Amino acid sequence: MKLAGALAVSVLAITSQLHAEGKGTVGISMPTKSSARWIDDGNNMVKQFQDAGYDTDLQYAEDDIPNQLAQIENMVTKGVDVLVIAAIDGTTLSNALENAAAAGVKVIAYDRLIRDSGDIDYYATFDNFGVGVLQANSLVEGLKARFPDVHPWNVELFGGSPDDNNAYFFYDGAMSVLQPMIDAGDIVIPSGQMGMDKVGTLRWDGAVAQARMDNILSANYTDKEVNAVLSPYDGLSIGILSSLKGVGYGSGDLKMPIVSGQDAEVQSIKSILAGEQYSTVFKDTRELAKVTVGMVNAMLEGNEPEVNDTTTYDNGVKVVPSYLLVPVPVDASNWESVLIGSGYYTADQIK
Repeated sequence: MKLAGALAVSVLAITSQLHAEGKGTVGISMPTKSSARWIDDGNNMVKQFQDAGYDTDLQYAEDDIPNQLAQIENMVTKGVDVLVIAAIDGTTLSNALENAAAAGVKVIAYDRLIRDSGDIDYYATFDNFGVGVLQANSLVEGLKARFPDVHPWNVELFGGSPDDNNAYFFYDGAMSVLQPMIDAGDIVIPSGQMGMDKVGTLRWDGAVAQARMDNILSANYTDKEVNAVLSPYDGLSIGILSSLKGVGYGSGDLKMPIVSGQDAEVQSIKSILAGEQYSTVFKDTRELAKVTVGMVNAMLEGNEPEVNDTTTYDNGVKVVPSYLLVPVPVDASNWESVLIGSGYYTADQIK
């Protein structure tokens, strides 16, 4: 009996030591696995949080808002210390986050701002206005190179999901470049469709973008050619390109329009190398995960996380202190040095 008692005490001591070494549990709520980008985000965060001594609970909601709410509430019930949330709809989480705050759970909005809640502690993202600027600049650069003798250029505009706060920053950033050219008569929008209320693409759905591009082409381009399409995300770009190729662009004398993108997804890098999509914007999710881990470490140790923006992201209740990373433009000239050189992809994944 003495031996059994000693063993029990020994097991208790080991268990206590393990709990002491563990830093806590981080609940990670991602929107969907339908985009390779979010899979990478989830994997990067799990690896970096676990390397830093945290347990993780990673959940994907598959673009189902009630599902994401249930997953978040379940994480709070299970006793996570911090929630890292990339929201499907940034306006639907207020009640769930109120419950999280009541339970003492810290909350970081990850890449998508969560709106209408005072229970967001920090926001980790990229310079989203800057992303739009890069997309528009690449569009103009491509137009000058591929259509130097055309004036004015015929351009169509696509926006991201209206329930994603970032979509407005991408669009506004791009229009800060394009609107002066529209006003000067260098660019025209034959469909007349401008503004996020007209060009937004719910849930960032590539099939929706493809259908809208089909309609734009049939209604406005029977007697003219598209020169460029502003696309804020690679998944939309692939749909837009399918529509364009379906009516003959990229074959014969019909040059492929300049099409932008974002996230440097493998399919789009291959498309760029095939001379279809013109460019994308690379956002290194490993760096975003690193910033997020740093925020969690600081909060749980009672310190102030590092931020570099305290004015931009007003969520309707508060200005959320943020850390903005720098996005990188990618096209056929630099994809290898940026994506392979950094170790983000291997050459085998692209070839």
